[in-house]
Amino acid sequence: MILINLLPEEFRQKRRTPIKFMLAVTASVAVNASLVAYWAWTAFGVAAEVKSELNVLQDTKAGLEPQVAYHRDLEKESKLFEAREQMLKKVTANRISWSRKIDELIDVVNVGGDGEKYLVWFDDLSVDQKENARSKTFGKLKASGHSGSTNPSHVANFLDDLETSPFCFDFKPPAPPEGTQTSKDEGLMPSEVWNFPLDAELKAPEERQRPDGTMPTADPKGPAAKGGKGAPKGDAKNAPAKSGEEKKRK
Repeated sequence: MILINLLPEEFRQKRRTPIKFMLAVTASVAVNASLVAYWAWTAFGVAAEVKSELNVLQDTKAGLEPQVAYHRDLEKESKLFEAREQMLKKVTANRISWSRKIDELIDVVNVGGDGEKYLVWFDDLSVDQKENARSKTFGKLKASGHSGSTNPSHVANFLDDLETSPFCFDFKPPAPPEGTQTSKDEGLMPSEVWNFPLDAELKAPEERQRPDGTMPTADPKGPAAKGGKGAPKGDAKNAPAKSGEEKKRK
């Protein structure tokens, strides 16, 4: 049914907004205001905080960059020095101290005494340290040896002592004794001499004695190791005297 209010406008009852509608509008406005406030806080407050932290981190990075660059330079220098150290180790491992080798050879010569065991001297000493990868040779020491006795066992005794001495830590064992006897001359001392060659081939670098003295390959209890190392260095002066006897024979 349709109701028509025929009262004049001033006598008509005014309509009020429904409470439910008012509550719904109020809630909607409150929610929207909260969302706007949250967005503003996120857009401005958090952004400002993040920007502040970014500035702090950039300042820290700027302060650390010189240290990082310095650290990288140190790493490059460390690698360079390591490469040099490896090269020096390689060179040192392949290096032979020939003055030490000559001293060790003289020590073995002095073990023979004045002929009780053997009396030997050398000339024409030469060293060849060229490496041949095809034949697997690493050089050799050659010398012309002379024994003051015609008994070949004296040469054998000397070669045995040489093989067990520190001299052979870097060399392969010498070849078996061989040689020739010179004519007898009563005017010389000794009157008879046995000439023999000394050929000592170098070992491979990894088989030689290290510079610190480790990795010996010969018997440290050999007679030359006992007498040779214990002999005073001053006894090396006897070697030129023996060479003089050889010059006298010539």
